[in-house]
Amino acid sequence: MASASPELESFVRDALMRRHSRQQVSTALLAAGWSEQQISGVLDGWAEVDFALPVPRPRASLSAREAFAYLVLFSTLYFFAWNLGSLLFQLIEYLLPDPADADWQRLRLDGGIRWAISALVIAFPVFAFVARRVSLDVARHPIKRLSPVRRWLTYLTLFVAAIVLIGDLTALVYNLLGGDLSLRFVLKVAVVAAIAGTVFGYYLWDLRQEEVDA
Repeated sequence: MASASPELESFVRDALMRRHSRQQVSTALLAAGWSEQQISGVLDGWAEVDFALPVPRPRASLSAREAFAYLVLFSTLYFFAWNLGSLLFQLIEYLLPDPADADWQRLRLDGGIRWAISALVIAFPVFAFVARRVSLDVARHPIKRLSPVRRWLTYLTLFVAAIVLIGDLTALVYNLLGGDLSLRFVLKVAVVAAIAGTVFGYYLWDLRQEEVDA
């Protein structure tokens, strides 16, 4: 709705004021070349109530506080997911060391494991706290589900998760074709797929739930 053409919005408003039905407005706009998505996006901005003038529905607005909350939410999500994967990678290498340099790897991994655990201890509570606050805020004000920053960051997260999954599967097929599938590699592929797949699946479900609610 925020990206609709001013001409389209003005036309719909004037047509509704002249008591034309939504079907008539939609038919005229379709004939003029507007898409159904563009038309429904503008029409949905007006409530279907019995009143002399078109009554606008409440629209999602963007405040600095809201943008801050979502930026913290998604930043901690990325930070948590990265360090969770790092921790699991290093545990795999620790439990299944390379026989050629097992002692050196164990010394190197100690610091990495401590860092990953420290990051998770800090990132997860922050993520859970902000997610809880955002969830309660959206429950009280459902219109905030249409927040521009929420939708942009959600789609960005889906994009990143999809790229990670594609790269992960590409690496798996590449090593499979080369006959170089070690247990360590397969476990790492599974870790990446599990983390990225969970993130992708959850936020895809969230977007579909948003469409159902709408």
